[in-house]
Amino acid sequence: MKFYLVDDDKNIRKILKLIIEERNIGEVVGSYGNPEDAIEDLSVSNVDIVVVDLLMPNMDGIAFIKKAAEINPSLVFVMLSQVSSKDMISEAYENGIEFYIQKPINSIEVESVLKKVKDSLNLKRTVATVQNLFNNNLGNNNTCAPSEKVWLPKLKTVLQKLGIIGEIGSKDIITLIEYIIEKNRNIENVTLNELCSKFTDNPKSMEQRIRRAANTGMINLANLGIEDYSNDIFLEFATNLYNFEQVRREMDYIRGKSTKHGNVKIRNFLNSLVLYVQN
Repeated sequence: MKFYLVDDDKNIRKILKLIIEERNIGEVVGSYGNPEDAIEDLSVSNVDIVVVDLLMPNMDGIAFIKKAAEINPSLVFVMLSQVSSKDMISEAYENGIEFYIQKPINSIEVESVLKKVKDSLNLKRTVATVQNLFNNNLGNNNTCAPSEKVWLPKLKTVLQKLGIIGEIGSKDIITLIEYIIEKNRNIENVTLNELCSKFTDNPKSMEQRIRRAANTGMINLANLGIEDYSNDIFLEFATNLYNFEQVRREMDYIRGKSTKHGNVKIRNFLNSLVLYVQN
């Protein structure tokens, strides 16, 4: 994984480079103190993740992200700042950052966050690859299944962390995940109702239970994010299993800033769960 560092403090850049490379998180392929120079460099550099300071002279981190994203929409951004205002942090998330690291930086936190960012990006790329394979009708009829449900304990742990293991819909989610994994099925072109009809004469009720459980998980994550953006569970699942924009919308609803709830696309949620528990 290739990292690029943008911070007007050269000592911060040196520390970040040391953490990233000595702890085998990735490779630092560029580093600049001047955001305008960094923008120019990013236009010709092969970069996966950009770590950028929020407050810099000439151009702040949010303005930098907007310009960098125009150059390369696939870039992932992690923001550094001493600012603790939740409104400013929320604005940073709204403008495209994946995660936020509070200054003064702590090496353990940096390592933890950057590894989560790396894992999240790898998972998204895996999802895209698998979806492309499915769209090309590869493996749709492959019925080979693993001899043991090695994924099941991990799935239950995920549901527990989301706070929904006690929901009736969680049992339905496990049923569908088992079916998708063991039958190696493509669910891109199948409705949730059609999936549920394979297991019950009342698929609508099963679908409602699954939706309720998935939505409850998102609400629980949103509450965790409001309390602490650096919460490990929030960082791990807000982008890996859910669409962060929808999680943020739910956070705004809870805080009274919006009248709209976040929305969960259930097929995407199930696909992400399958990939997550198999990795």
